[in-house]
Amino acid sequence: MTLLAAVDLGASSGRVMAAHVRGDRIDLAEAARFPNRAVNVRGRLYWDVLGLWSGVLDGLRAVGDAAAIGVDSWAVDYGLIGHDGHLAANPVCYRDIRNAAARTKALEQISAADLFAATGIQPQPFNTIFQLAAETISAHRALLIPDLIGYWLSGVPAWEATNASTTGLIDQATGDWSADLAGRLGLDLGLLGPVTPTGTVLGPVLSDVAAATGLALSTKVIATASHDTAAAVAAVPYEGDRAAYISCGTWSLVGVERDTPITGAAALEAGFTNERGADGSIRFLRNVAGLWLLNEAVGAWRSQGLDIDLAALLADAAKVERLRSVVDPDDARFADPGDMAERIRACCAETGQAVPESPAEVAACVLDSLALAHRRAIASLEDLTGDPVETIHIVGGGANNALLCQLTADATGRPVLAGPDEATALGNALVQAQALGLIAPGPQARRAVARASARPRRFAPRGSQTPWASAAARFQTCTA
Repeated sequence: MTLLAAVDLGASSGRVMAAHVRGDRIDLAEAARFPNRAVNVRGRLYWDVLGLWSGVLDGLRAVGDAAAIGVDSWAVDYGLIGHDGHLAANPVCYRDIRNAAARTKALEQISAADLFAATGIQPQPFNTIFQLAAETISAHRALLIPDLIGYWLSGVPAWEATNASTTGLIDQATGDWSADLAGRLGLDLGLLGPVTPTGTVLGPVLSDVAAATGLALSTKVIATASHDTAAAVAAVPYEGDRAAYISCGTWSLVGVERDTPITGAAALEAGFTNERGADGSIRFLRNVAGLWLLNEAVGAWRSQGLDIDLAALLADAAKVERLRSVVDPDDARFADPGDMAERIRACCAETGQAVPESPAEVAACVLDSLALAHRRAIASLEDLTGDPVETIHIVGGGANNALLCQLTADATGRPVLAGPDEATALGNALVQAQALGLIAPGPQARRAVARASARPRRFAPRGSQTPWASAAARFQTCTA
């Protein structure tokens, strides 16, 4: 057995997972979890990256004698390093208001269609390209968040490929930074070093890290698939070629893996993006507002004093009449935190549908709506790629929601394979294990280990597609 540490950093919390590599499988155990938050200072939203760093060190101490460490996180945000090698300023959060103005100004220089054609990335305000355009602090390097943590662990700067691909600065044709885009927008490419291949061993941990954590000086730091979605997709246990994935949690990321990007106007308008996979593939995907709606509703109910047990709520939601009322999860009214149940009721009333009253009825509305959103995204995938989808893999926390998995199978008319639920940490560890030669190279070997580690559950579609097709037509009118 070999022990690896998978550091997984999210927008609300971070964790360090102990990954035990045992021949043909990997077993995961949570060693530590710690909060993450954005802090508003004089109108600017910063990440508490030093708090994250402290949590990482505590977690590594809890893991014990790991042979290697890999770090993944959310995309697009970065830390600036000065010429002295130290942090120049706290990283700014992707939700900061400065980004929208920078995007507007940038799109005066180059159109959204041209940006998408060059990079394959949806030109969203939070993209790194626009954040750098808004930057006012002079620095020596800009390191994306997992690369920043890796730099503090190893002393080696890196720009790992899967996360670099999300920045909006990578030329899809070359896989390298686009000097043309940087020049047209006045960005300094000197902040960015060579793109680092996924699975690169950066080096051993620094002596101060070893002293703080008890790790051996021989512990390696590996540039794993550092974008959390890339790591999750690296752990999808495909059983055939004609399969799509849904990385399901707060967001549902619905996509397929391809050899080439799709960068035409139809893909741009449909909201799809092209990001790099762990093996250099293209992750062609669309973001859907996932279990965010249910999570916010449950949080509001609990704050109102209701005793909500999630398992019981889902059991009751399964008994509610299906497709009684639906909403579009991507409607802008559902984007911000708040009393989601009241917003859902208002939307149903405005669109002439039955208004869900009880928590179970609201949960049923949310899950039916998410299944329809998954159906819509799968249909768009097939239209844009020209390839049929025969099987859907749901990974991430949503794989534990049996009702959502079943409804997705029913809505799409395709079997759903659910699991692993810890896909991001598993993918992180799988890439590390391949870098160390603990498992055979290549995606097929990695998928085999993922299947043995996760043992996905199968949900077969039930009933006729007619009610879902009828609801899908109604679904198109549910945005106010």
